[in-house]
Amino acid sequence: MNRNRFYVLLMVVLALVLASCSPAAPAEAAANGEVEGCLGTAEDALVDLECREITIAVENAYLPFNYISSETGEPGGWDYDAWNEICTRLHCKPVYTEVAWEAMIQAVSDGQYDVAADGITITDDRAEIVDFSVGYINIVQRLLVRAGETRFASIEDFVVDTSLMLGTQASTTNYETALTYLPSERIQAFEQFPFAVQALIAGDVDAVIIDEVVGMGYLGENKEALELIGPNISSDQLGFIYPKGSDLREPVDQALKSMMEDGFLNELNVKYFGPDFTITYDDIVTE
Repeated sequence: MNRNRFYVLLMVVLALVLASCSPAAPAEAAANGEVEGCLGTAEDALVDLECREITIAVENAYLPFNYISSETGEPGGWDYDAWNEICTRLHCKPVYTEVAWEAMIQAVSDGQYDVAADGITITDDRAEIVDFSVGYINIVQRLLVRAGETRFASIEDFVVDTSLMLGTQASTTNYETALTYLPSERIQAFEQFPFAVQALIAGDVDAVIIDEVVGMGYLGENKEALELIGPNISSDQLGFIYPKGSDLREPVDQALKSMMEDGFLNELNVKYFGPDFTITYDDIVTE
């Protein structure tokens, strides 16, 4: 036998042997419930999504919803726990993708991601380009200020003193709320909330309008330097967003409602929004 032909034949035989011993192909693995990262089972699913991959956009810089631990490098937060549970109840595979906030809603609208979490407030304007889930939590907006602030005690007091500057994150409902009280020249919008809070501590702005649960994440080690003041400025519901017409909306709503009914969502809210949650922006990776 020609030696080259012998080696070719040998390689073909080895390839066939290895293929017969290798793990199942993705389609077979999905059928056997063996896809790595697939959660739940077909038997227990409220709606069986058959180990479908769900791409979930998160900022990874928005406490307590999502973050990367600076100590371990591991992701965590309300969004991760919530979507892991959703996929457990729907038999799917969550695939988390870090996306900048300013591009997130449009990217989902364009179909680049299946869903976005990130504590997104339900608004009529946003609902024109994306579909929302049912609201999963109510959020209030407050003023975050330097500790011991005496020049103002509410947003109304802040408005009267034209020398004061308000900070917040661009393209958020916090920014939209700020515009209902102040002209744009008295608002400094930052790419991320950590930059706005750094500006507050440095004295470059006089207050930051922020969701209360997010503002609490900045207190922690900064409790001597910062405080939340005044009455609630607004109350809003948060929801997940999908591209228009997404077939995920109904099954995810079913999962969310079941999580509300059996107490899972309440336990999750206590874990991340209660006093025992001690992770602060000093403990996470921010750019």
